[in-house]
Amino acid sequence: MFGPITIPFGSKMLMNTVKLKPGVTFEQVELAVGEMCMVVKETYGGDKGGFLAGQVFKFSGFVSEKGSLNAKQDADDHYAIVTYWRSFEEHEKSHADDVFNKTFSALASMCSDTKELGYEMLWQGEAKA
Repeated sequence: MFGPITIPFGSKMLMNTVKLKPGVTFEQVELAVGEMCMVVKETYGGDKGGFLAGQVFKFSGFVSEKGSLNAKQDADDHYAIVTYWRSFEEHEKSHADDVFNKTFSALASMCSDTKELGYEMLWQGEAKA
């Protein structure tokens, strides 16, 4: 559950930014996020639906001065759910499924906004040891 992941070249990455409603903490949504991630992994993994791997991140508050062009150096508190899929079509098919929607609706009820953007992998590499 908390091990390293391997992302095959050419996979599709979807980044869902999740902003919680005022007063809602991650601890309050942690179970809903965990259940949603488990449903995706178990129901749509590999040949069952194209899901390859995923990660959940909490925005740390860090904004790089050197890597940011905008003079405004802040960002709203949010979480990122990053998933990797064989195709956008398989991702969309899974997210149209009732099984996924039941678990996602529990999380969505505690969110003020979510936005899921899809990215095509153009490069990947690892540092030499």
